[in-house]
Amino acid sequence: MNERYVLSRRRTGFGDCLWSLAAAWRYAQRTGRTLAVDWRGSCYLDQPFTNAFPVFFEPINDIAGVPLICDDQINEFFFPGPFFPNWWNKPAIECVYRPDGQVFRERDELDELFQAQDDVEANTVVCDACLMWRCDEDAERQIFRSIKPRPEIQARIDAIYRKHFHGYNTIGVHVRHGNGEDVMDHAPYWADPDLAVRQVCTAIDAAKALPHPKPVRVILCTDSAQVLDQVSSRFPDLLTIPKSFRAHQSGPLHSAALGVEGGISALVEMYLLALCDTVIRFPPTSAFTRYARLSVSRVIEFDLNDPSRLIVIERSSTNTSF
Repeated sequence: MNERYVLSRRRTGFGDCLWSLAAAWRYAQRTGRTLAVDWRGSCYLDQPFTNAFPVFFEPINDIAGVPLICDDQINEFFFPGPFFPNWWNKPAIECVYRPDGQVFRERDELDELFQAQDDVEANTVVCDACLMWRCDEDAERQIFRSIKPRPEIQARIDAIYRKHFHGYNTIGVHVRHGNGEDVMDHAPYWADPDLAVRQVCTAIDAAKALPHPKPVRVILCTDSAQVLDQVSSRFPDLLTIPKSFRAHQSGPLHSAALGVEGGISALVEMYLLALCDTVIRFPPTSAFTRYARLSVSRVIEFDLNDPSRLIVIERSSTNTSF
């Protein structure tokens, strides 16, 4: 019997990559397949044949018993057909270009497959679409328990935590702006940019007013230098992690133009947010704060239908709002 595979292909930001990987892992676990991580062509690298996974994460051989291929051997590995979705059964040269409509169709096909709790006869299931919301939270937690940043990246996270977080109750604020990018599902939150920034500032004030047993420190993570300036003017003692920004309206931070350091900076902020006591997510549709959403005891999100309402999610109690 041929060995069967699930291939998780992503070239996007780490939030999308890891959430989509969790969905692929859950399917591989349920169907007894080997999972392969193919992050070649990553938005964080300018080397198209380098698998980004081992550049940023420690290589591992399995995730909770599911065999894993996650290094540069992906360049020589042969995945057996037939494939699912059916697009991947076309001659290789015809698969080079996939229009957006095809990607969305594959996302929906994979969604139906996962929800059916069934398997397909294909030897290789190709997951090359955004699979956020296509798995349970336990699968996401398993991914974050199993996958660790490379030691030099973890050392940077630990050093910042010891210097700036120890002895404080930290409020982590993530503002996903886009900086000129098509932000898709995030767009409604930025329909009025001035209102959006005011909402963020209101949420910070509300979070600081909640009970805290230690002195409060606020850390802001954003992809926009303009947002940083606006929020810092309101909160001058705001903590930020030094990093490079792209020019105003020139696109997102997950860009090969910033080199490997851009990816490292993203990971450092993603993991620091998950170490905060309270996290403010704007917009709450951003996958970047998904790890924090699963880990932090208090999360503050926004009600798109009522911009004046903040949703407070306490891990030990029911949701409240104010």
